[in-house]
Amino acid sequence: MNVTIEGAKAWLVELSKYNDSQLGEIRVGLGKGVDVTAYADPKFDSTQMMMIRWGLERDVDVSLYADPKYNFEQMLQIRLGLERGVDVSVYADPKYNFDQMQEIREELQNKKKAKNKEAINKLMKKER
Repeated sequence: MNVTIEGAKAWLVELSKYNDSQLGEIRVGLGKGVDVTAYADPKFDSTQMMMIRWGLERDVDVSLYADPKYNFEQMLQIRLGLERGVDVSVYADPKYNFDQMQEIREELQNKKKAKNKEAINKLMKKER
């Protein structure tokens, strides 16, 4: 490996932008083989980084919530909605707090379950 003094200095300057918790999240992601470029940004705090990493680990489209305008609790609600197949565009807006997002997400999930149940009942009636 050919490392120049200037390259090492630039690397150290880049690292100095992160606190220990942020660096820890980046380390965890690297250790798990996650593409940390989605969250290796000092604009994210370590809890936001963790939410993004968890989404990446679950093959979720994190681009829908990897934005510093969301706090980690809002990111959690958006990620859960994506994992459960609901239309997160209904509530993926920083104007909604965590509790509001959770309430909307759960309502969307319940509607989706009811639709699925209705579709199954229709199919069963057709088979009779």
